[in-house]
This record gives sequence, structure tokens and C-alpha cells, in this order.
Amino acid sequence: MARNPFRGHRFSQDVILCAVRWYCRYGLSYRDVRDLLAERRIIVDASTVYRWVRKFGPEIAKRSQKHRSWRGLG
Repeated sequence: MARNPFRGHRFSQDVILCAVRWYCRYGLSYRDVRDLLAERRIIVDASTVYRWVRKFGPEIAKRSQKHRSWRGLG
């Protein structure tokens, strides 16, 4: 059985994935992502967003490339 990579994190998988997607997709700074989360009453430090991006970003980027590859055609 594969281990859940989100296990042991204070925040839910949904919050972490949302933060990493915002950072990667929109080119926001870690502080921008922190501020967007704070608007939703989710208080997290910019350095935590940085750690999430380092840990989960490569996998999210790899998976999103598969879905965007068709745009370059035509």
C-alpha cells in the first residue's frame, strides 16, 4: 500500500494542493499565496508554502504537463 504523502501535515490535502497550484499556475510569490489563503481564513506562513511547493510542486507540474501538451499542437 502506498503511503499518503499528505499524512502528518497540519493542513488538509485540498489546502496544500490549492496553494501549490496557485503558486505554479499563476506565478504568484509565496507571500501572495499566503495572503490569498489568509483571505479564506487559512493562516499559513510563506515558508510553509515554500516547503509545500518544493515537496509537491514537481509532481503537480508533471501531471499538469500531460493535460496541457495538446495546446502546442495545431
